[in-house]
Amino acid sequence: MSMRVVVSFVLIASVAFLTTGCQRGVIIEGGAEKAKEVETVEGRGPAPDETQAAREREQIEASLQTKRYPGIEGEVLESSMLRDVHFAFDRYDLSAEARQILSGNAELILKLAEAKIQIEGHCDERGTSEYNLALGERRAMTAKNYLVSLGVPVTRLSTISYGEELPLDPGHNEGAWAKNRRGHFVILSR
Repeated sequence: MSMRVVVSFVLIASVAFLTTGCQRGVIIEGGAEKAKEVETVEGRGPAPDETQAAREREQIEASLQTKRYPGIEGEVLESSMLRDVHFAFDRYDLSAEARQILSGNAELILKLAEAKIQIEGHCDERGTSEYNLALGERRAMTAKNYLVSLGVPVTRLSTISYGEELPLDPGHNEGAWAKNRRGHFVILSR
C-alpha cells in the first residue's frame, strides 16, 4: 500500500470515529496498568456516586413517618434510620456505642441536605421533674455537640428536653428506665 492510501484510511477512520461518538473512553496515565475509565460528554448518564446518593435519599424518604406528640402543637417527621442514643443512669456522657450511632446519624443528616433536626433529651422517671428536664437538656446538648464535631452544621440542629414526660416504655423497672434514658432525633423540616 502506498503512503497516500494509508493516510486516507487513517483520516477516514478518524472522522468516522469522531462523528459517531463513543459512550466511554480510556485515558492512559503512566501505562496500561494505570488506565482508568471515564465517560465522554455524549451519552453521559448519572455518575455512580449520584445514583447511589439518589437511592439513599429515596430510602431515607421512604423511612419518614409523621408523628404528633399529645398536647404539643404541630408535627415532626421520624426516620427509623436515625437511631436513638442511650445513656447510663444519671449520666450524659457518650459511650463508645453512642458515638458510633451518632456517627451514623451524622452521615444520614448530611445526606438530608436541608433538613432541620431536633435532638430530644429524655430521662427515666426517677428524680424530680426539674432535675430530669435539666439532665435531658444536657443529654441533648452532648449529642448535638458531638454531631457538630462530625461536621453537621450547628444551624441545622436544635435541642429540647422532655425530661421524664414522654417515656418510650411506661414500665417501672430497670429495663424500661434504660430505654427511656435517651437522645431521640426528629426532623422538623426538609
